[in-house]
Amino acid sequence: MFRLIAIAAAALLALPAAAQERTLRVMVGFPAGASLDTMTRLVADKMKDSLGHPVIVENKVGAGGRIVMDALKAAPNDGSVIVMTPLAPVVTQPHVFPVRYDVFSDFVPIAHASDFLFAFSVGTHVPAKTLQEYVALAKKDPKWANYASAAAGSIPHFFSLVFADKAGITMNHIGYKGTANALTDLFGGQIAAFMGTVGDAVTHHNAGKMLTLATSGAKRAGQLPQVPTFKELGFDIEGAGWYAAFGPAGMPQELVERYSKAIVAAVHAPDVKSKLDNFGLIPTGLPPAELARIHRRDYEFWGKVIKASGFKPGGG
Repeated sequence: MFRLIAIAAAALLALPAAAQERTLRVMVGFPAGASLDTMTRLVADKMKDSLGHPVIVENKVGAGGRIVMDALKAAPNDGSVIVMTPLAPVVTQPHVFPVRYDVFSDFVPIAHASDFLFAFSVGTHVPAKTLQEYVALAKKDPKWANYASAAAGSIPHFFSLVFADKAGITMNHIGYKGTANALTDLFGGQIAAFMGTVGDAVTHHNAGKMLTLATSGAKRAGQLPQVPTFKELGFDIEGAGWYAAFGPAGMPQELVERYSKAIVAAVHAPDVKSKLDNFGLIPTGLPPAELARIHRRDYEFWGKVIKASGFKPGGG
């Protein structure tokens, strides 16, 4: 009996101090209430139960998520701090902005949490009911080729360029500071189209405030089953964004694995999954090696797209 207690105590002491005593901080680079923040809080709530110690979410907002990645680079690597981030700060933005971190050497992948699909929508003032009709309009009159995303340099911005190339049209991007502002102008008729996430589109499409013409998945989005994919409509493109957890470089591998298993279990929990569905998020729950593979693949793919686009910050 005493030998078993001694073995258990030794195992506990072998864990880094952060796993025994500290609260785990999960930093998020976007405001409270955004889909990433909501998902992270759902996951953190599950993690505290599986890890057996407090897990809190801390919002560190600014620069499209780059500020929180700067903070992660400077954080202690004892497992007390990790980040949940969308792909942009670690995939597209380093190709566009002078970031102060190296996305591969300064961070360690922990878990791929979820995917989200893109949706292309037009305002109700646009005389097009299908994607093919929209393409014909944009070819005929450039005013219909004005479109928006939530931010210049975002994945929806660049995915639109891939679509435009496949469609043989020139589209004029207008970058906004946030989805709400872009949708306000779409509803008001100031812009013709909007590329955002399925989560951005579903409520407004169902309410008749805009018409979603296509989604970006290999199959139709569960939230918009009536809307065809780009591929179904003859445009050979598909794509998704993602949310994932990273730690600072040098974080102990046993904690990387421990946190990864907790995140994977959390996103696959039935109650969490049903709530993520409402935000247009698709739980993935992939381990560190798979996140590393996806990260490298997307970094290289979008780097080529961005270079070909000639996009520069401030150029819209």
